Amino acid sequence: MAKHYLKDFLENGQAHLLNKNIYDVDVSLEFPEKFDIIILKDVIEHIPNQEKFLAVLRDFLKEKGLIFLGFPPWYMPFGGHQQICRNKWLSKLPYIHLLPNFMYMGILKMFGEPPFILNEMMDIKSTAISIERFEKIAIQNNYDIVHKKHYLINPIYKYKFKLEPREQWGFIQAIPFIRNFFTTCVYYLIEKK
Repeated sequence: MAKHYLKDFLENGQAHLLNKNIYDVDVSLEFPEKFDIIILKDVIEHIPNQEKFLAVLRDFLKEKGLIFLGFPPWYMPFGGHQQICRNKWLSKLPYIHLLPNFMYMGILKMFGEPPFILNEMMDIKSTAISIERFEKIAIQNNYDIVHKKHYLINPIYKYKFKLEPREQWGFIQAIPFIRNFFTTCVYYLIEKK
């Protein structure tokens, strides 16, 4: 798909596609100049072992290199990506991903979700990342959090649902327990120390 959509950029030499396991890249040989910025939009919540992943990304960055991350935090209403469920009612049911695994799987099966959806939902549950966990991992991997924004209404909802983006209210951000359940998207800019 990328070759199709980026055809002009590839032909003009403006883009280069590399499909490779990030853990198998020899950074010094393949990217000797390293990167000023890495952009990860709706990615980190799908990556197993996020601690290892953020540690490896350091090797790709120049000194003071930046990583932009945007992701739906785990405790938000659809943090389990249940909107991909085939059953229309189930795809609109918030917070069900927070149930214990056996209950969650039971509900998914009860509504007739096919095996590939069951596997996807459980994979997402296994890689869940909360706001606090992300910040802890970033700091442990020697990154500074340069900037962060929490959204009550995810900016992507403008295109999906015609809803204007809305940053999370300050008083909600100040109460993590409440913030976690009502923040639909977070944006972070972290810098390699």
